[in-house]
Formats: sequence, structure tokens, C-alpha cells
Amino acid sequence: MLVHIPNLLTAEEVAHCRRVLEAAEWVDGKVTAGEQSGKAKHNLQVPEGSPQSRELGDIVLQALGRNPLFTTAALPLRVFPPLFNRYDVGMQFHAHVDNAIRFLPGARQRIRTDVSSTLFLTPPEAYDGGELVIEDTYGAQTVKLPAGDMVLYPATSLHRVEPVTRGSRWASFFWTQSMVKDDGRRRLLYELDMSIMRTRADLPDHHPGVLGLTATYHNLLRQWVEM
Repeated sequence: MLVHIPNLLTAEEVAHCRRVLEAAEWVDGKVTAGEQSGKAKHNLQVPEGSPQSRELGDIVLQALGRNPLFTTAALPLRVFPPLFNRYDVGMQFHAHVDNAIRFLPGARQRIRTDVSSTLFLTPPEAYDGGELVIEDTYGAQTVKLPAGDMVLYPATSLHRVEPVTRGSRWASFFWTQSMVKDDGRRRLLYELDMSIMRTRADLPDHHPGVLGLTATYHNLLRQWVEM
């Protein structure tokens, strides 16, 4: 399931992120890649745990917390601290699947990567190439979003970043462990919740149809949630 979340960050937040990243240190992006994906990865990254990464990561996490669409789509249990990367001319990330398990930095805890996220920080007209291409059940989906917009997709998906041929593509990326690990079940819950929201716009909350749909949603959550 691919979900586009528009305007996760405000224009002011995007501008602030850009200013901080312009002054940040950048290192080889292979530092956070696994053995196989490291061979496919050709980009730059702000060091994990750096002051800039922590500051901007907190901004992203706060934005996630105020965004109901992210909650509906990801059903988050844990979120990996956001990271920040850039693709300059000639850089790309060949087809790969994200690591299934990540260790949370500074904690004796692991996270299962159910949902991958890419938050765009560069407007699409500022660079050529750099599209995120995700293979899903409907074929290859090409994603290139406005700055401040984010896409969610299953971490099980084969995906790649096309070579940048002009400009520079900056983004934040991270993973979420969902309370519902199966993507098919998350999709059903997402579609049901969105239908409930549309129904509530036309009917009062005490309407039997609204009550029935809401009860079904929460009873499915009880069956499928893992805490």
C-alpha cells in the first residue's frame, strides 16, 4: 500500500530543515546500509546521531504526531529516528529491499521495519531524475513529490532511486514498526478507516451505520494488533 501524505511539513519547517542541512556534515550513505544494499547505495547522508540529525528528526517526529493520516496508514508502534540523505548528480540507489530489523540508536531495543517512509525536502523542479520507484502489486510506481510531502510504502517492497542528472535531491527517510505487521491487513484497516471518516462527514456519529463500521474497525484491530 502506497500512501501520499501531503504537507507533512510546513513551508517554514522545510526551509528550516534546508538551512540546517546546508551547514551539516555529509558522509557516505553506506554507513547505514546492510551488506547487500550497501553495494547498491550511492548517496550522502547526515551522520546518524549528529546534532543536526537529532534536531531535524524531532521536527519530523512532531509532524508525524500531529498528522492523522500517518496514524491511520501506518498504525505506528515505534518509529526509527528519521535520517537525512542527498543525491547529487550521478548518485542513485539501485533496487533493494530494506533491512527487516534495525537497532534503535542508544537503546537496547530493536525495531521491525514494516513501513518505509520518504519525506521530500527538495521541490521537484529543482532536480532531474531522483525518482523513487517502488514495485508493488500494481507494477512499478514512480514517486517524486513536492517538498514537505511524504510517501509511505511497505518495507517489503523492492524499490530504487533513479540517478540524479541535474541538481540535488534531499530527503528524510525512516521506518515504522506497525501494530499490524501484515500489509494486507493494514490496507484493509486503512480503507475501512477512510470510509468511516467519509461516512461521518455525511451522517451523525450515533447513526447505526457509523456505529457498525466503527465497531468493526476496532474489533479487527483487537484481532490483528501486536504490542
